[in-house]
Amino acid sequence: MRIFVTGATGWVGSVVVKELLDAGHQVVGLARSDEKAAALAATGAVVIRGTLDDLDALHSAASAADAVIHLAFNHDFSRFVENAEQDRRAIETLGSALEGSDRPLLVTGGVALVAPGRMATEADVAPVIPSFPRKSEAAARALAERGVRATTIRLSPSVHGLGDHGFMAILIGLAREKGVSAYVGEGLNRWPGVHRLDAGRLYRLVLEQGGTEPAYHAVADEGVPVKDIAEVIGRRLGLPVESRAPDHFDWFANFAAADVPASSARTRSQLGWEPTGPDLLTDIDQPGYYTQ
Repeated sequence: MRIFVTGATGWVGSVVVKELLDAGHQVVGLARSDEKAAALAATGAVVIRGTLDDLDALHSAASAADAVIHLAFNHDFSRFVENAEQDRRAIETLGSALEGSDRPLLVTGGVALVAPGRMATEADVAPVIPSFPRKSEAAARALAERGVRATTIRLSPSVHGLGDHGFMAILIGLAREKGVSAYVGEGLNRWPGVHRLDAGRLYRLVLEQGGTEPAYHAVADEGVPVKDIAEVIGRRLGLPVESRAPDHFDWFANFAAADVPASSARTRSQLGWEPTGPDLLTDIDQPGYYTQ
């Protein structure tokens, strides 16, 4: 297949590109800088220079593809509202290029807001939360109602691995800054996790097996207590591990207190996807996490 990938040089996107190329597919990737374009070209992918604002380029690339994977998102949270709208426009543009065909569109979302406080499953419909501007999954479902084969891959809050700049890196940075590896309350709130290599493989399986579910879950660990994460970080950094009020975590407070477990049982049974990478606690117990 000829597959157009946005976010092709990103944390998950670069793994997806390698998975697809290794499986014999042709990849056309979007790159927004000379540096990223060179890195992408070195993999053997075809490069399209541009950003998510280049809607004509997105439409043209999607029109020429057998499938589209949308992974790009600008994570500058000082412009979160604008970036969420950019994402929505990009998804709409990609979907309009595929409308009237049977060519699939895989959109990237998350499990964290699907069913806080209980085990989220693939059958849950992610709620539209007015105060949360990112609406990737809602945009995909709107396209599906128009007949587009749009599916959402819901990523775990922690897509971990050496080089991780996400949740684990944030907690490690906060621990270093404040001199304590902290958790909220009793630290029993749970986060799902998945190794980035397992996440990348899931995207390929959904395409190759013709997945038609509205959502799939990239979840290996269903729910790791945040206190357990804090204990590993504290031991590695030689810092005390203690409960703190949410405001200790500054802008990260809502995430630190979130209880968002999720299952991937349906994803595994339908696609034969079995995570093989290290679990979250094993992964962050590597020295490389603390030398980045």
